[in-house]
Amino acid sequence: MRRERVVAARDKLLADLPVTAEIVRGSLLERTVRNHARSCAKCASGEGHRMSVLTVSYPGGRTRQFSLRGETAPQVRRWLANYQRLKESIEAICELNHELLRPDDAAAGSRRKRL
Repeated sequence: MRRERVVAARDKLLADLPVTAEIVRGSLLERTVRNHARSCAKCASGEGHRMSVLTVSYPGGRTRQFSLRGETAPQVRRWLANYQRLKESIEAICELNHELLRPDDAAAGSRRKRL
């Protein structure tokens, strides 16, 4: 790729980055929780209560789980998608920057002729 095209592609990726305040890392899980209250018909029947949980892993094998209210699950899905888009964009930008680190073909050819 020519240098100008690489820089243009990188600039386009930068312009399309998601809002970085609206990101979250982790996995969204659906769990069933059962309490032991005798008055809860759902739990007594074995059905339980469905809930969304954001699970985040940390170095050293630590994991944190965040219980989410039902109305926040769509927001967390968007934030997770933004995180994935940002991560993919960063990887693509790094690949383009690797291309920029390579010498230009014309410059490399002229150096070889001088030697």
